[in-house]
Amino acid sequence: MRVQRRHVLAATMAVLAAAGVAVGTGFGFADTAPARPSVCSGPVTFSAEGGAPAATSDRFPVGTRLRVTNLDNNRAVTVTVTGPSGSCVLLNAAAMELVREPGRNVVRRNVVDRLDGVAAPATPAAGSVRPGAASPGAPGPAPRSTCTGTITFFAEGGAPAATSGQFPVGTRLRVTNLDNNRAVTVTVTGPSGSCVLLNAAAMDQIREPGKNLVRRNTVELLR
Repeated sequence: MRVQRRHVLAATMAVLAAAGVAVGTGFGFADTAPARPSVCSGPVTFSAEGGAPAATSDRFPVGTRLRVTNLDNNRAVTVTVTGPSGSCVLLNAAAMELVREPGRNVVRRNVVDRLDGVAAPATPAAGSVRPGAASPGAPGPAPRSTCTGTITFFAEGGAPAATSGQFPVGTRLRVTNLDNNRAVTVTVTGPSGSCVLLNAAAMDQIREPGKNLVRRNTVELLR
């Protein structure tokens, strides 16, 4: 009888131990590999520029190699920065096709790795010129512009609108192309990795023929 009780007690302890491991894992007590740090924060979007997979950036110089991983499907793409933009990393159409999920134009859960091992440059100080902005000696955006850097767009339809990493949903902005003085008023409809990222309809109202970037611009916050 005592032998049988010992077996029952041992079996009970084993079940409790297994349950403890399961509970600990569910609540994060078990060992888990932490997500590696990303050199960019916020959603990753794309421009409608063609060509081989590439990216533009307001943080990394031309020639920098980056790897962008979509954490929702574990697909990754390695790109080289080819010019400035208003985002930490803005993929072109070919690069986005390699990482996005069907029907989605934004990669919200992502990791961006810098492959050359150099630390990311610091945020430009006030008054300094960011890549894509006009030089101090040349005519350029009015100093009251709420965004700096090149303005690009994403291939989403609908009425003229924008997404933003700086302004909340519902904010109204006026974007002016200083090269042709054409302007468009848009409402922010969601988040992005840019100060302002236009949709296709908004970009069509201000861009010059054949250009997918607005390098000289002013962005005004409408009250």
